[in-house]
Amino acid sequence: MIQIHYQDEDYNAPFSLGVWKQILPFAKPYKNKIIKIAVLMIYCALCDISYPLFLGYAIDNFIRKQTTDGLLIFSLVMCVVFLTQGIVVRSFVRAGAVVEIEISKDIRRAVFYHLQTLPFSYYSKTPVGYLMARTMSDTGLIGDRIAWSMVDFIWGGSFVIGAFVAMFLLDWRMALIVLAIVPLLGFITFFFQVRILRVNRAARKINSKMTAAMNEGIVGSKTTKTLVIEELNHGEFMTITGDLKRRTTQSARLRSIYYPLIFSIGSIATALILNFGGNNILNSTAAALPIGTLAAFINYSLDIFNPIQQIANTITEVVSAQANVERVTGLLETAPEIIDTPEVMKKYGDNFFPKRENWEELTGDIEFSDVTFSYPGSNVNIFENFNLQVKAGECIAIVGETGAGKSTLVNLICRFFEPTGGKILIDGKDIKERSQLWLHSHLGYVLQNPHLFSGTVKENIKYGKLDATDEEVIGAAKLISADKIIETLEGKWDADVGEGGDKLSTGQKQLISLARAVLVNPKIFILDEATSSVDTETEQLIQNAITTLLQGRTSFVIAHRLSTIKSADHILLVDNGKIVERGTHGELMKAKGRYFDLYTRQFEDEIRI
Repeated sequence: MIQIHYQDEDYNAPFSLGVWKQILPFAKPYKNKIIKIAVLMIYCALCDISYPLFLGYAIDNFIRKQTTDGLLIFSLVMCVVFLTQGIVVRSFVRAGAVVEIEISKDIRRAVFYHLQTLPFSYYSKTPVGYLMARTMSDTGLIGDRIAWSMVDFIWGGSFVIGAFVAMFLLDWRMALIVLAIVPLLGFITFFFQVRILRVNRAARKINSKMTAAMNEGIVGSKTTKTLVIEELNHGEFMTITGDLKRRTTQSARLRSIYYPLIFSIGSIATALILNFGGNNILNSTAAALPIGTLAAFINYSLDIFNPIQQIANTITEVVSAQANVERVTGLLETAPEIIDTPEVMKKYGDNFFPKRENWEELTGDIEFSDVTFSYPGSNVNIFENFNLQVKAGECIAIVGETGAGKSTLVNLICRFFEPTGGKILIDGKDIKERSQLWLHSHLGYVLQNPHLFSGTVKENIKYGKLDATDEEVIGAAKLISADKIIETLEGKWDADVGEGGDKLSTGQKQLISLARAVLVNPKIFILDEATSSVDTETEQLIQNAITTLLQGRTSFVIAHRLSTIKSADHILLVDNGKIVERGTHGELMKAKGRYFDLYTRQFEDEIRI
């Protein structure tokens, strides 16, 4: 069922150049192209301004005088203007397309790069659909506004200024008539554009929600089929798209009133000029207004309101796009909750530029020293002054009911979260004194629901070690007997796993995920209920592999089936996010506490089966 509880932030702030300045670094590399576009647009505006003047000149000097003297030169000049404008139009369209595409590409790269630095806790509270909307549609719109809104604004502004200069030079009285209409036009434009902007902002927020719903509906398609809730999902999605339709229809309705009003105002201006100019020509004798001048004014009066309207639309679009800029820059400014100190990065590097030559070897000794932890935004401590010492090569099993908080401990070890008090030491050194990448490079993490990337089996295993040879990949798979499963696939090592590994069974994905972890040869191994969702045969393969793999490695096993962790060096029983019992299997069975009850009940259930 599509339930979108995440609420996107409202972006209703007035226009601010400060917001757009944050995008300037992405536009700076294309400064020369942007200047080129501006110059070309001014030239295009000048060409458009010259056409009514050409018309007026032709009427007064060729038509009224009924002569062709100078017509050849006049025609050649007009042809040159037409041809050069055509060349200029092609040039600015090409330059504008490059600016749009390149800026959008650079912003998308920056967003994607930044997303790689954010911890998984950020993704747990932010729907993928919203991130997709920011990375794709928001960035695309920003590139479009920088390139094409600039084109429209420069052309419109240049045409309006140039046209009024030309009109005042021709006849200041008729120029004032046209100018007098502008305040009314400005009032109507402001009135409608404010409302159109408000509706567009609401529509974009709904569009972001629709993207999130679409993503959730597709990702959860299997669950939808098994629960037979297609009709419910369709109804909820129709509600969202219905809201979007209402908003876009409202915008269209406002525009359908606005544009005819602008056209009507332009028609009024033309009528006033015809009345004034016609009376002047008919009633004046000595200083009669030239017919060519009147024809030029009629053209200007018809043309002047289109660029004014275009400028208004451009301003509205830019103000509306400010919400997209705020969303993207807000994402880019989202600070990772866990960061390495400048001193650590100077020595060890970061995730993208590691200084592996300074990395120490990891032995595997782990110590929790008076660790207190609560999740961000919560006042409830999961751990309070928690202490635990794990020697290199030991196996720690973490058990408990579903939802008891078993993953919290390993999340702290992986530094997916940081303690709110106390320290976690690895090989006697505070975990914060080394880089996250150093730590993660020594981890082998196998999830209950493993994720595979689109590509082949071989490529997915190689993600554990990108420079691994085919022999190393095959060797890692053989170590856990995954090769037996892989050889049965169509295409074998080159078999396509599908998006997220959808072409494989859970057991097959689990074995490939395990082989990927093995290839790293990690010093710390974490298994998060790795056998809880696989068939009996695959479970046995994995259990046999785990027995071999965990030897000599510090390991943490989150287990549902307690019979699989009897040989663990330490067993921690978690309840409501707290360690309530700890010891070996034998010690906990003798104590006859919570662990004893869980194990006995599970054993009896397995016997009945």
